[in-house]
Amino acid sequence: MQYQLSRLVIGPTLHLLGRPRVSGLEHVPASGPAILASNHLSFIDSMYLPLMISRPVVFPAKAEYFSAKGPLGRMWAAYLRSTNQLEIDRNEARSAQATLEAAAEILRGGDLFGFYPEGTRSPDGRLYRGRSGLGWLVMNTGAPVLPVAMIGTRKMLPPGAPLPRPTRIDIKIGKPMEFGHLAGDPPARARRTIADEVMRVIADLSGQEYVHEYASDVKARLGEP
Repeated sequence: MQYQLSRLVIGPTLHLLGRPRVSGLEHVPASGPAILASNHLSFIDSMYLPLMISRPVVFPAKAEYFSAKGPLGRMWAAYLRSTNQLEIDRNEARSAQATLEAAAEILRGGDLFGFYPEGTRSPDGRLYRGRSGLGWLVMNTGAPVLPVAMIGTRKMLPPGAPLPRPTRIDIKIGKPMEFGHLAGDPPARARRTIADEVMRVIADLSGQEYVHEYASDVKARLGEP
């Protein structure tokens, strides 16, 4: 109920700003678990994708977002709390594994989980190498992966912008990807294969230039958080 209420409150504003169009909704299962693996251009990605899907979607979100300041920050924090998004503390040494384990429990409960394989927002709008944590999640839950392309969210709210600007948002959801055929492979190789194959499909859907490097490494060189 709280999830649907938050959509009713925030949804009209998001529709007005983005006039979102979505394709591939038929690929989202009516019940049961699935991983929505998406490119990540803006923190507003986590608002638009759940808005367009009738089932609740849980996304991981940095702990500082839950106490954000300013008009947009407070709206974002309220949305995160009301929709039971997964709070993560990236300063903790085990935060990545703890997030994966929490995500696995969500999927085992039959729910949808939103996942950003790049691990962080793109520093420049290009698509970066996926982390193998996606593969760990697939191999440990058996959940199918739905590749997702978010288009236009960076233009609407680029990093550092105080407020969003009206921009057409497109969301493309690809066909489910399953990886049971990798069960006999060495675990590390299987995890890497899954991440790489999913990123290839996301690149096809989004039309982004693909960079075979981790976004976090690029941000570190640029001095970005």
